[in-house]
Amino acid sequence: MRIRGGASLGGTIDISGSKNLSLPAMMASLLTDQPLSLSNVPRLADVISAIELLDYLGVGVRRSSSSSLVLCCSNLKTTEAPYDFVRKMRASVLALGPLLSRFGKASVSLPGGCAIGARGIDLHIKAMQQLGAEVTIENGYINASAPNGLDGCDVNFPISSVTGTENTLMAAVLARGTSRILNAAMEPEVVEFANLLNTMGANITGHGTPIITIEGVESLHGASFEIMPDRIEVGTYAIATVATNGRVMLKGCIPDHLSSFLEILKAAGGVYEPVDGGILVYRGQDKIEPVSICTAQYPGYPTDLQAQYMTLMTIANGASSITENIFENRFMHAPELCRMGANIAINGRTATVIGVRKLSGAQVMATDLRASVSLVIAGLIASGETIVNRLYHLDRGYENLEVKLNNCGADMERLEG
Repeated sequence: MRIRGGASLGGTIDISGSKNLSLPAMMASLLTDQPLSLSNVPRLADVISAIELLDYLGVGVRRSSSSSLVLCCSNLKTTEAPYDFVRKMRASVLALGPLLSRFGKASVSLPGGCAIGARGIDLHIKAMQQLGAEVTIENGYINASAPNGLDGCDVNFPISSVTGTENTLMAAVLARGTSRILNAAMEPEVVEFANLLNTMGANITGHGTPIITIEGVESLHGASFEIMPDRIEVGTYAIATVATNGRVMLKGCIPDHLSSFLEILKAAGGVYEPVDGGILVYRGQDKIEPVSICTAQYPGYPTDLQAQYMTLMTIANGASSITENIFENRFMHAPELCRMGANIAINGRTATVIGVRKLSGAQVMATDLRASVSLVIAGLIASGETIVNRLYHLDRGYENLEVKLNNCGADMERLEG
């Protein structure tokens, strides 16, 4: 991506459906032999990867419109999710719970995805074992078996896990008796995912709290469900707007999903005003104020907005610190920002960022999904021309990013290469 910096963003951006809800919602189609209709599904590389995996498993997938999918698992071909599919997307591990729950067995390759550290696959495995499955790891595959079905129990996560909670929900909805997930993730995507499963006939209560209770049912049925707006996309464009001293209406978002982020953005000098159908974002002062953050599980500051926020802090009027508490290897964008003139020092899980007057365009390389968009934001505020390489990371999580930004005054184009 070639970006010519210096323009202030202005206009309206329509927020796409949530990537982090779409992927587990698609895997939920494995739980029933009836059609599951999902609307507001973004067109992303990760969604395409999920479609390819589900098609391989035997799930019929068709697009009823540009943003709607109908999935039907009435004729499963296999319970094996091979490496060639799973390596592209870590969320493929979410096939484990529904395959095991409905079909009594699953073989899922250990996942790939962004190289931002360990993501606790052992939490998924231990949850399945607690529900009564026999699980082994051989030749890079998680092999799970429960020929007589699963039994409800208490699953206690030592650390809160979004995908761990979602996988356990899918395993427990068809288990015998009552299950509880203790220290469950409380993210809005988890709440909405439980709502989807309930729409399909599950009996889940307590979602949105640290204890979720699941009463097992014999079967689930088809349903229609709309994917919520992507709160990480909202935060990303809000940061880009404040960083460029712009004024943008983010249409179709839910501000309550981003309370902690919006308060930090306000402290840094951003302004957000609820308007009909979204929020209006702009900068309320000349200079960005340095504000330190620590990432945390919801309702704390989201790790998926850490890299973007670091870019904002590179031009703040002073020093700030950013502590990454979720993933241990999520500062790989920092050296690339330093190539553009940023002043960042890393010490373990904490980055100290001393604001500079301006960034300068440079050749940079994306290392993961959120790092890639942090470099795009850096390119928007830098003088001169920035080239961001390895865009496949960006395409995993942002729908039509350059179109949306160019419509708001950015100067960026995708290059062949």
